[in-house]
Amino acid sequence: MIELEGLSKRYGDKLAVDDLTFTVRPGMVTGFLGPNGAGKSTTMRMMLDLDNPTSGSVRIDGKHYAQLTDPLRSIGALLDAKAMHGGRTAYNHLLCLAQSNGIPTARVGEVLEMVGLSGVAKKRSKGFSLGMGQRLGIAGALLGDPEILMFDEPVNGLDPEGIHWIRNLMKSLAAQGRTVFVSSHLMSEMALTAEHLVVIGQGRLMADTSMAEFIRENSRSYVRISSPEYERLLDVLESAGITAVTASDGHLEVDGVAASTLGELAAEHRLVLHELSPQQASLEEAFMQLTAGSVEYHAHSSATGLAAEAPIPPEAGAGYAEGAPPAAGWGAGWERERENRKNRKRGL
Repeated sequence: MIELEGLSKRYGDKLAVDDLTFTVRPGMVTGFLGPNGAGKSTTMRMMLDLDNPTSGSVRIDGKHYAQLTDPLRSIGALLDAKAMHGGRTAYNHLLCLAQSNGIPTARVGEVLEMVGLSGVAKKRSKGFSLGMGQRLGIAGALLGDPEILMFDEPVNGLDPEGIHWIRNLMKSLAAQGRTVFVSSHLMSEMALTAEHLVVIGQGRLMADTSMAEFIRENSRSYVRISSPEYERLLDVLESAGITAVTASDGHLEVDGVAASTLGELAAEHRLVLHELSPQQASLEEAFMQLTAGSVEYHAHSSATGLAAEAPIPPEAGAGYAEGAPPAAGWGAGWERERENRKNRKRGL
């Protein structure tokens, strides 16, 4: 378990980490997300005593990192795949780590086999590709068979097989009851790997919740429904007190009603449906919505005339959580649909 309490770090006038308090618990993969410059790397460095906090504290299973006698037996970490002596072979790099932490020499061969580097154990690491360096860094994190593991961008440089391997490795470690804390900008991988999320922006905690709850709170969920009997479907929905909005492609969108309820309602009135599908945002969309107001580095229009995408208003995220219309102009869409419905009934 990793416990942060009031953790802050200031570099001159820059407050990189601002009063962070959260707990990384065992038995699950916890994703650590935030825009560039949010303070993720600084936070992870302070966890390992590589940077001293300005205030606050970090405890590793109840102890400060400096109090750990053989730290690699308690916590293993990959923060920088190139943080190794390029003149040493993969085997000797791990052997030095093992000897400094009282780890049996036999464990070096075990972890090299585990990460798929046995065939290059006697080669110097300076000739390794980024992906091979990542595997060697992961081997170093696993060397002490620790109960806590931290990975910063662990899939960088890995091929598809390697990405699949590290994803399953992290899941299996968590399934063994270990604490797994991973930072990544690849939202698709986080969505497949993490069960819990800690999200920061501009050094401050923005979310500490489950993956499912994070997406639910920071995105719009609705049901797409279509029928060849469009007008009758609208009548049935309206008689049931359900408001539907017509999308640009002609489908109806219904908020706040389960797909099963809509399906049963259509069956009751013998309505043919061509589509009935729940829609929910991806992790990336939910993340962008929450952190839009905390992005430090924005892209602007380029010389080629291609404009950068406009940022999502930060207040929209709060609207989602409070049940308000999910985006600017959405309320007007509801009003237009109601007016169109009235006009159709009057034959206009």
